[in-house]
Amino acid sequence: MSGVVTAPDGIPRCPWGMESEQMADYRAYHDTEWGLPVHGDDALFERMSLEAFQSGLSWITILRRRPGFRAAFAGFRIAEVARFTEADAERLLGDPGIIRNRAKIAATINNAKVAAALTPGELDELIWSYAPDRGRPAPRTGADVQPVTPESTALAKDLKKRGFRFVGPTTAYAMMQACGLVNDHLAACHARAAAEAAAG
Repeated sequence: MSGVVTAPDGIPRCPWGMESEQMADYRAYHDTEWGLPVHGDDALFERMSLEAFQSGLSWITILRRRPGFRAAFAGFRIAEVARFTEADAERLLGDPGIIRNRAKIAATINNAKVAAALTPGELDELIWSYAPDRGRPAPRTGADVQPVTPESTALAKDLKKRGFRFVGPTTAYAMMQACGLVNDHLAACHARAAAEAAAG
C-alpha cells in the first residue's frame, strides 16, 4: 500500500496534499514548500511562529492567513518584532488578518526577544543541530509518520530552556517537517525526491 493519492493531474501526492476545490492552497504548499530545507534566522522564526499559532487549529487556517501574519509581524524580522511593545500586542489583538490569541501573540513577541539575543545564525544552527539521520526509511503511509520524535522532544526542551514559548514537541516536529529537517513526504509521493535533492 503506497498511501499516496493520485490527483486528476495524474501526480501522486501525500493525502493531505491532494488537490480539491477547497484545498488548492494545500496542494501548492505541499508541492513547492513543505519539506524543503529552510535556513536563516528570520525564516525559521517565521515557521516557528506560524506553527505555534497553528496549535489547536488546522494548518490551512494559518496558511490562508500567512500574508496577514507577515504584515502584522513585520515580515517576521526578528530584530523588528523584538521591539514590539504592549501597545503592539494590543494592536495585534484587533487585527482580523491573524489569529487573535493573546497567549500566542505574547509568545511570538517573547520569542523574537529571545532570538534577538542570540548571535546571527545561532537560531539556524540550533534548530538544524536536531535534524535526525537522513538515512531513516521513508514513510509509506500516514500511519508511519509520528507526531513527536526524540529529536523534536529534545529540540523543544532546548528551546524552552532558552526562554522560547509555545514550542512543545509536537509543534517542534511540525516545524522540522515543514523546514526540511526531516523528509516526511511518503515514499511514493512525487515531492519526496525534490526534498531529498534539496537537502543534498
